[in-house]
Amino acid sequence: MARYRGSVCRLCRRENVKMFLKGDRCFSDKCAFDRRGYPPGQHGQRRGRKVSDYGIQLREKQKVKRMYGLSEKQFRLFFKRADKQKGITGTNLLVMLERRLDNLVFRLGFVNSRTQGRHFVKHNHFLINGKKVNIPSYMVRVGDVVEVREKSQKVQVIEDSMDAVVRRGIPQWIELEKDKFKGSVKALPVREDITMPIQEQLIVELYSK
Repeated sequence: MARYRGSVCRLCRRENVKMFLKGDRCFSDKCAFDRRGYPPGQHGQRRGRKVSDYGIQLREKQKVKRMYGLSEKQFRLFFKRADKQKGITGTNLLVMLERRLDNLVFRLGFVNSRTQGRHFVKHNHFLINGKKVNIPSYMVRVGDVVEVREKSQKVQVIEDSMDAVVRRGIPQWIELEKDKFKGSVKALPVREDITMPIQEQLIVELYSK
């Protein structure tokens, strides 16, 4: 599967929003988005560019796709599943993305980014309800307990990330027991729990064409 291997800071600048793709660096003075808040490339500082409705919708889709670290195929499959569910398609989509295991371990503060979360999940650092799960797209459910494996609790990256979790904050739909390296899903996330600047209706409009 094709993965973007370039600078993720360029992605934030391209979408004109800080997506916190590099963890602690995004909170520091080294953040490229804060230092150069214009699109990357030779013509990034041009002003007055007119963007079509399609362009606006496309950029919104690209932003959310990159925020959660998905490929185009993965994102389209998530949208199709969200569209088949009852309720508002855009909200269903965001809720499903939030329920991914790689996102959950990031939200709990076990890792610094979703990309790092995907890497650590694949390398068997986490347990769900006491069982090993190494699938980043695993959909957590209410009552699930996610914990760092005992052998992994001394990994420096995890320790550092846990120390910085207060800065990011923990969403209300999950609960963290920091001293036990454990978290639980209290409820499914709702739209109000997703605080990033996302206009999901634009994505629905794009795929509805």
